[in-house]
Amino acid sequence: MRFRPCIDLHDGKVKQIVGSTLRDEPGALRANFSSSLPASHYASLYRRDQLPGGHVVMLGPGNEAAAAEALAAWPGGLQVGGGVTADNAERWLARGASHVIVTSWIFREGQVDMQRLAHLAGLVGKAHLVLDLSCRFRENAYYVVSEHWQRFTSLRLDGATLSALAAYCDEFLVHAVDVEGTCTGLDAGLLALLAEAAPIPTTYAGGISSMADLELVERVGRGRIDATVGSALDIFGGQGIKYSDILARFAPAGRETAGGGGHREGSL
Repeated sequence: MRFRPCIDLHDGKVKQIVGSTLRDEPGALRANFSSSLPASHYASLYRRDQLPGGHVVMLGPGNEAAAAEALAAWPGGLQVGGGVTADNAERWLARGASHVIVTSWIFREGQVDMQRLAHLAGLVGKAHLVLDLSCRFRENAYYVVSEHWQRFTSLRLDGATLSALAAYCDEFLVHAVDVEGTCTGLDAGLLALLAEAAPIPTTYAGGISSMADLELVERVGRGRIDATVGSALDIFGGQGIKYSDILARFAPAGRETAGGGGHREGSL
């Protein structure tokens, strides 16, 4: 199991958002945290502490410049997603992303457009593509949601789906949208499904609030599922998990750090 850091961007700023409130209606969005520091600060932090494979996610328009700054701070160390299409995917790789993350663009009328998916995989290469299969629970199953997690698709998340899609990508990223940003505990059912059925590297996100939750990810996920933490982390204003504890558990031995303690906002 690896820890995958995150940089979530909204209106050009690093924020932590309650996933279920990410809607188009004015005033609907609820943010747990908004940073005064640029995205490049967090990218440099992760680079220094040798935590590769994290994701930069653009939540809506107005985030391209911030995302580009983060990628420039650690070329090859971060993935990027949010508004990725066949028209811009190669450009994001050229800007330094190790992978592009895609969801909404491969769906039409709530269904997977396999021609689009195959085209994108052929364009950037399977080794540089991550599929975001973030989902919500409905009618006793998990269904992938698109368009900023607002629209249910017809794609049910199960072993057959994961096996079929794995042929086109290098990794899966799965947010448990119902608990994303809530710090109320992870979705154990979704985690167990991923551990059982995901045939390629997969990162789980959503609801993780403590180091005990991370231990649960490792146990239930059988060491096969990676994890990311947002709102609970102290560098994002959270109180449940210290960044220094993440480093003690997940960062490579022998890394060089400045000061060795927790890295709260402004302490890079």
